[in-house]
Amino acid sequence: MSPAGAPSGPETVFTYGAPQLKFGAGASDEIGYDLTTYGVRRALVITDPGVAATGHPQRVVEQIAGAGIDARLFDRAHVEPTDASMAAAVEFARDNGPWDAFVAVGGGSAIDTAKAVNLLSTNPGDLMDYVNAPVGRGRAPENALSPLVAVPTTTGTGSESTTVCVLDVLEQHVKSGISHPRLRPTLAVVDPRLTLSQPAGVTAACGMDILCHALESWTARPFDSYDRKRPEQRVPYCGANPVGDMWSEKAMSLLAGSFRTAVHHGDDEAAREQMALAATFAGMGFGNAGVHIPHANAYPIAGRVQGFRPPDYPQDEPMVPHGMAVSLTAPEAFRFTFDASPQRHLRAARLLDPRAEQRGGADGRDLLPGVLTALMADIGIPNGIGAVGYDEGDVDALVEGTLKQQRLLATAPREATEEDLAGILRRSVTLW
Repeated sequence: MSPAGAPSGPETVFTYGAPQLKFGAGASDEIGYDLTTYGVRRALVITDPGVAATGHPQRVVEQIAGAGIDARLFDRAHVEPTDASMAAAVEFARDNGPWDAFVAVGGGSAIDTAKAVNLLSTNPGDLMDYVNAPVGRGRAPENALSPLVAVPTTTGTGSESTTVCVLDVLEQHVKSGISHPRLRPTLAVVDPRLTLSQPAGVTAACGMDILCHALESWTARPFDSYDRKRPEQRVPYCGANPVGDMWSEKAMSLLAGSFRTAVHHGDDEAAREQMALAATFAGMGFGNAGVHIPHANAYPIAGRVQGFRPPDYPQDEPMVPHGMAVSLTAPEAFRFTFDASPQRHLRAARLLDPRAEQRGGADGRDLLPGVLTALMADIGIPNGIGAVGYDEGDVDALVEGTLKQQRLLATAPREATEEDLAGILRRSVTLW
């Protein structure tokens, strides 16, 4: 111990957390029963219009009602949620509450909206009080949250496993998030049947989110490279650790055998099940180890979008879907981080593509970037940030947004300066 009584020396402790998990075909048929085990009498089901059109959320409402619980549907969550859309959902919940529990049916957008609704239905203040600093005020919740059941209908975000919700802060033209252990869902109900209607473009973008979750947590700064923390200083993202590594490694193996098939043959139930498992496992990995440079870059890429409208997503306004935004600088980000842990980067490339040795340069630095760009080209991901509307003249503004993501950059295995980040973004204007 230091003279002042604070811990000294390297960190020796890592933490791990995960929700209860119910996985498999038919798992979503049991949500009513699951809620009764928490003593729930009134529940709000949260989804977005696109998922509502599939009928899955209404079926969940009816099934919950069949268990004797008063259930109501809110179907106006925003795809790629904003501070405004989340505030509208919070207002609805406050005006029509109180609620004993919340159920999110949808992708990360619906699940993250439900996390924000749960937080602000049980705690005082507004969204910006809790958004991570320096974008928001970084306040921690004072009160326990209500039970939250997360039912993903896309395979990608891993939000059903994590302590984070992500949103666009419109006035600042940047994505940020709220991060606290109390945001983690109580129960994740993963039913692969619900993903069969996911279009190819959504499958591709969400799948790249799974892949980057696994890669970023696998290559994250090791937990024991940090200075020792006091108990109250511990955060969910503690760096690469043996338990998180296990989940991330398995997620990459599952992706290698299922990702391309799920995109090109969406009715392949076995591939959909493997993708659902990969998303869950990657969430259990990065939800504890953390993510780093590709995710930090993704927030301003998505937040500053002008005219790009991706196929298979709502066309009413421009967007760069989160998983797509993450992937666009991933090859160059991993080329940059290679020197921090060459063997991890090489192992990841071989897990994702056993033929990876046929790609890349003599020292292996190009191996993982080559695997990623080949996959991205095959599944229809845009060829760099230039393909979604940016050029070198936008790099300084994008770097400014990335530098606001200090919580993520702190997890990078190699410190990235402003100049380093600008180089990654410039080299990502065109990837292949």
